[in-house]
Amino acid sequence: MIIKNIEAKVRLATFIAAGSFLAALVIVAMNSLYAYKLVSNAQKTIYILDNNVPILARQTDMQMNRPAEYRAHVDLFHSLFFSLTPDDNYMEYQMKKAMYLVDESGMRQYNDLKENGFFNSILSSSSVLTLQTDSITLDMPKHYFRFYGRLKIDRRSSTVVRSLITEGYLKDIPRSNNNPHGVLITNWKTLENKDLQNVEKNSF
Repeated sequence: MIIKNIEAKVRLATFIAAGSFLAALVIVAMNSLYAYKLVSNAQKTIYILDNNVPILARQTDMQMNRPAEYRAHVDLFHSLFFSLTPDDNYMEYQMKKAMYLVDESGMRQYNDLKENGFFNSILSSSSVLTLQTDSITLDMPKHYFRFYGRLKIDRRSSTVVRSLITEGYLKDIPRSNNNPHGVLITNWKTLENKDLQNVEKNSF
């Protein structure tokens, strides 16, 4: 009888010890998870000094800003590629910067325009090209974009306004000084480039 009581007490003590150990593990795991979340949230919080006044700023998820970055990248590329002045060094500089933002499809369009005398016509007519972005639509799951804009060509003799529509795809790449958004435009092509308005200037 005494032996049975001792065995029962041993089993009870073992059960209590095991239960206490498991409970301790659960508590430690919960505390570790809570501490990790606190540290993670703290790392996303920074303070910026504005005239010695601390202003709270929070880090946001990169994917939340990605659509805005895609639009900014597409807008920058088209501005570099189409906003030109009658200066061959400036045009070459613009094209060099633009080529960092696009794959070989951009170089193909550049070579086609060059062969067709597009850049020479800018120089010979002293044209100033200004691109105005109307809108940029995105299909995020497909990484597809379509650009809508108006290209104003201001010549000595006339001012031409053209409708410009292009499309392409967006590929994420590592960020660099030449590509701060970390995006590469691929399979870029022009869908529409037609005259909307042609206003002759007075010759006197």
